[in-house]
Amino acid sequence: MWKYVPNSITIVRMCLVPVFAVIFFSSIPNSHIYALVVFLVASLTDMLDGYIARKFNLVSVIGIVLDPLADKMMLLTVLVCLTVYGAMPLWAMLIMLISETILIVGNIFAYFQKSRDVVPANKLGKTATVLFAAAVVLMILLPGHPLTWGALALALATKLISFFYYGVHFIGSHPRGM
Repeated sequence: MWKYVPNSITIVRMCLVPVFAVIFFSSIPNSHIYALVVFLVASLTDMLDGYIARKFNLVSVIGIVLDPLADKMMLLTVLVCLTVYGAMPLWAMLIMLISETILIVGNIFAYFQKSRDVVPANKLGKTATVLFAAAVVLMILLPGHPLTWGALALALATKLISFFYYGVHFIGSHPRGM
């Protein structure tokens, strides 16, 4: 039974994606703060499922695929919501949308090859995720503040470096697949 816990937590995290958007755009007072709480709960469950999977040796291929997909779904949803709201520039959201879409498609392509390769998250990718989480918090709490712009710029730079790392890794491990 325990072997399903990390993947179950990941699925719950995926279910929080539309909850964030609905709350964010609702007319209830402090809706953005409540949406931020949903985002933070999703972020904490991301850490929790990874910890449980590693600690109890419950890492699975489906978890390696679903976990980053859940992260990307939440992050892109949050960034689209923030862009529509006006707290994030469209160009920054487009950079994220394009790079994340390429990563998702690339990982799906790699997974369905004979070797079933999946490029696991690395420290740079995890750092970019943490920096984006901080930038999201700031964009909701302090939209337009210089600290927010700095955090967003740092998160984007780290994301782009990570994106190029993944590209080099993918091309290096699939030279005939491209």
